[in-house]
Amino acid sequence: MSAIEENIDGRSPSSELSGLVEQSNEAAAFLKAMGHDGRLTILAHLSSGPKSVTELENLLSSRQAVVSQQLARLRLEGMVSARRDGQTIYYSLLDPRVSPMIEVLARLFGRQA
Repeated sequence: MSAIEENIDGRSPSSELSGLVEQSNEAAAFLKAMGHDGRLTILAHLSSGPKSVTELENLLSSRQAVVSQQLARLRLEGMVSARRDGQTIYYSLLDPRVSPMIEVLARLFGRQA
């Protein structure tokens, strides 16, 4: 019987799931922030290292305003940080949970051989 079935039957979820159940609002907010194709793509690119806004614009083939809007949301969610170097702003991952999540998504949705 799976943990979900046990929970449906009124029994407490396994200790593995209890943390997720207790933190479901935080987990949902995390997934919601990643749940936009533009933001997810930005996070995937940032997982290989810091990028400037211009680099992200080119990688996403998107306008600066659109990229900046998505970066603002990611900053608000605490997923990325910004560092200014002259007139250039570099973004990097801030939340340590992002990289492992990107790796899982890459395995789940990466190209199949």
